[in-house]
Amino acid sequence: MRDSDQTIGNLIDKQPVALVASVDSDGFPNMKAMLPPRRREGVKTFWFTTNTSSLRVAQYRANPKASIYFFDKRFFRGVMLRGTMEVLTDAASKELIWREGDTMYYPAGVTDPDYCVLRFTAEAGRYYANFKSEDFEV
Repeated sequence: MRDSDQTIGNLIDKQPVALVASVDSDGFPNMKAMLPPRRREGVKTFWFTTNTSSLRVAQYRANPKASIYFFDKRFFRGVMLRGTMEVLTDAASKELIWREGDTMYYPAGVTDPDYCVLRFTAEAGRYYANFKSEDFEV
């Protein structure tokens, strides 16, 4: 896909929600709406915040296969990225994406044991726009 980083990056950056999928213990996909990524590097790496105690974290620890999806409902276009999700609890990762006001979710601050980082690394994707889809490698 020509200019995928720019085209897809622009779509991603404008969306207020990210759909994030994990695989449960029975091998079924589980989808969840989350706040958009706190940080991204091109269309390869994305960082999200979440609770260490969440179901999603347990699923990613058991099976790191994941996908994320962003869509623009106004223009009916979207991008699905598939890859792996890592659960990070080290101080550097947590501080990297911490924002003022996060204590609303993690009262103990950046060191809150129930605060962790999900880092998604894409391997491939599928972009849909103008009534056609295109697969691409990342």
